[in-house]
Amino acid sequence: MAKFHGVIGYVTTEETLAGVWTEVVTERACIGDILRNTQRMENSEHLNDNFTISNRFSILTDEFVNKNIQYIRYITWMNTKWKITSAEIQRPRLILTVGGVYNG
Repeated sequence: MAKFHGVIGYVTTEETLAGVWTEVVTERACIGDILRNTQRMENSEHLNDNFTISNRFSILTDEFVNKNIQYIRYITWMNTKWKITSAEIQRPRLILTVGGVYNG
């Protein structure tokens, strides 16, 4: 099993002015393991095919992660932000499955 060290992005919305809501990104470093490492090209209607991965990351959780699981949007791996498609709680770990590139 390969080791992982990266950043997880949490996105919340906050009211910056009366009636104006803005997305606020908080990034936190994390460590864990790479459980699965697969990649594929998806045919698309665009000029270039889409590159996606179906990796699973097992990260160690802390109190912040446990309280903010619903706000996790992406994980940074190989200098790219990848969209989280599912999160499975297995305390003291969190299993994250990723898909395509995050464009937030």
